[in-house]
Amino acid sequence: MSSFSAALTDADLPVPDGVVGPDGKPAPKRFNVYRNNVIVSLTEALAQTYPAIERLLGEDYFKALARSFVTEHPPTSPVLLWYGAEFPDFIETFPPLRHYPYLADVARLEWAWLQAYHAEDAEPLDPQVLGSVSPERVADVRFTIHPAASCISSRWPVFSIALANRFCLEDPPAIDLEQSESVLVARPDLEVGLHPMRPGADLFFRALETHTLQEAANKALAEISEFDLSGCLSDFLSVGAFSGLGPVGAPADRST
Repeated sequence: MSSFSAALTDADLPVPDGVVGPDGKPAPKRFNVYRNNVIVSLTEALAQTYPAIERLLGEDYFKALARSFVTEHPPTSPVLLWYGAEFPDFIETFPPLRHYPYLADVARLEWAWLQAYHAEDAEPLDPQVLGSVSPERVADVRFTIHPAASCISSRWPVFSIALANRFCLEDPPAIDLEQSESVLVARPDLEVGLHPMRPGADLFFRALETHTLQEAANKALAEISEFDLSGCLSDFLSVGAFSGLGPVGAPADRST
């Protein structure tokens, strides 16, 4: 069965033994038609997941790239919705695309959008809940990240590129390839939103997954001197990046 599966996604492999037609004779033409249909279906699935990449590369080049990917990464699940998780890494290491290093991060952003779209529903954290925490314990607050929230950090303007090639085709923004951009992906209700992040906000957001508010802020500030704690926290709350607060323990002793 493994040789059959491998041959389905690799046109260079021979027709597997045992593939016969109604007359009991080998049927290479029938198999090749079936194989082509499988590859076309997987290519179309990738195009639906990565429309910005398809637009950037052009339909013909994208199809060729997708076929190369399909050969190396055949599906492991019958659910095509989740096919293509390895595509961004594949793009990053695909030699012919080495002069377009931003493509991989654009693909990562598109995959994050898909994950957010199909993530578990959850009510976003009401900012008043955070406001009810006593001042002496705010620093020790732990946030629960919303199931649909994630962030993409990039040295490239991935937010602008994604807007120009997928989300704002009629009024695309200007793109400066010298500008790095990080993006918060969130879906507090029905619509997935892409939100550009302030300096250090991506570090802060990731640190909040495992650290208290104060610890996460310290980590971000240690890397980015212009990190704005209140601004970042306000941004996260306004787009529904959290679904709740974790247990708040006794405040740490910060006396010196």
